[in-house]
Amino acid sequence: MCPMELLQGTLDLLILRTLELRPLHGVGIADRIEQVTGGVFTVGAGSLFPALHRLSDKGWIAGEWSELESGRRAKFYALTKPGRLQLAREKKSWAKAQTAVNQVLAEES
Repeated sequence: MCPMELLQGTLDLLILRTLELRPLHGVGIADRIEQVTGGVFTVGAGSLFPALHRLSDKGWIAGEWSELESGRRAKFYALTKPGRLQLAREKKSWAKAQTAVNQVLAEES
């Protein structure tokens, strides 16, 4: 199956949910999303890092520089309290959208 394009709001939701579990650096976030979705969603740097900056600007995530086991430095992102509230809103919105799309798909001609 080919990787699918992610809409901005969907990518934000996936990032927030991924960071709900634990802080991760950018590549770790992308790897986790790809792993959990079985490769259906792959997130390239050109989409990931602007999304991380956008979420950080909104105060939903916070980044802190740390050292990896390899000795390289990387910015680790964590979900903030406002980010947790936004994630709850995003989950509700996603559930509504999913229900609506399923209704359209199930509609008989």
